[in-house]
Amino acid sequence: MASVAAPAPPSNQHPIKGVQPLRAGEGNSFVLRRLHSLTGIVPIGAFLVEHIISNIEIVHGPLAYAQQVKFLNGLPLVRVLEWAFIFIPLAFHALYGVYIAIKGRPNVNVYPWAGNWMYLSQRVTGILALAYIIQHLYFQRFTGVSLPEHPGLAYWKVQYELSNPWMVAVYVIGMIVTCWHFAYGVWLFAAKWGITPGDRARKKFGWVCGVFGTVLCAAGLWSIIAIVSAPAVPFEDVMPAQQPGVMAPSMPVQNESQQQPPLTQQ
Repeated sequence: MASVAAPAPPSNQHPIKGVQPLRAGEGNSFVLRRLHSLTGIVPIGAFLVEHIISNIEIVHGPLAYAQQVKFLNGLPLVRVLEWAFIFIPLAFHALYGVYIAIKGRPNVNVYPWAGNWMYLSQRVTGILALAYIIQHLYFQRFTGVSLPEHPGLAYWKVQYELSNPWMVAVYVIGMIVTCWHFAYGVWLFAAKWGITPGDRARKKFGWVCGVFGTVLCAAGLWSIIAIVSAPAVPFEDVMPAQQPGVMAPSMPVQNESQQQPPLTQQ
């Protein structure tokens, strides 16, 4: 009599789908990955949202934008806050993000799944966003007219930089990739920290992040379009700092066909 093989017992292991939450004990990079994920939301992401909202004041003209710049730079301990909650977290998030991107091995050529494309897009947009942020900080924060001391020249300084069509393209691309990176980063944060367990919750939250990123990007592009399409403003401090020992920069004579370059920051 032929023997009949007994059916194998059902396996308790099921394939795991989606993004897995970060767990301790998964390597010595656990803490760094936690910090990298967290700093992308707070404070960097929060600052990005605030920065874009503040820049909407551009649509109301030079004086409104100058008042916003003066208000932000007049906050108590603003330089301490700037370094502690913007520059240092940004440097860590960027450098560790570059390390992750270099270490990663995209395989979209073999497995062209949506998840793999999103994995690759997050790395690419992160690199592009970093290049854009470095350029933006260099020209608007660390060189030329010092806006903390001369907020009345903020509108002119931005408009002067965007008078170059190539810089307009840089700003538009930079805004798009930065908002994409942040919006998808929010989705990853919720998945990795166990806030959205299960494929259904992640899919719904993906739509929320998509709408949020689109609205944020539209607001940023709105401010760019507004200042590029506005009439050129003269090199004139519409709101002198009026601080003891601070002198307003000398105003060069301008004509309609040529703007003066920014002053060198002392």
